[in-house]
Amino acid sequence: MLIVHVHVRVKPESVEEFRKATLENARSSIQEPGIARFDVVEQQDDATRFVLIEVYRTPEAVTAHRATAHYAKWRDAVEPMMAEPRQRMRYSAVFPDAESW
Repeated sequence: MLIVHVHVRVKPESVEEFRKATLENARSSIQEPGIARFDVVEQQDDATRFVLIEVYRTPEAVTAHRATAHYAKWRDAVEPMMAEPRQRMRYSAVFPDAESW
């Protein structure tokens, strides 16, 4: 299992538009066979900060996800909405482990 946290800071005037585009992407992403989870969370005390929590079954699933039309649509749509470049951090599952998924 590969877990990716994508930290995003959105321009205040773009929060609603970003949320809409990101939810559309998440709904499509969770349909991919290589994705076990795709969560979108918004910081409670700052509506301009989001974290996308992407759980991939294999490292190859990341590449497959980035090759989808819905990812390209999301990436291109939200780029001008960001207040700063998004940051990705990769993690490995400790618990539950891959066999639990």
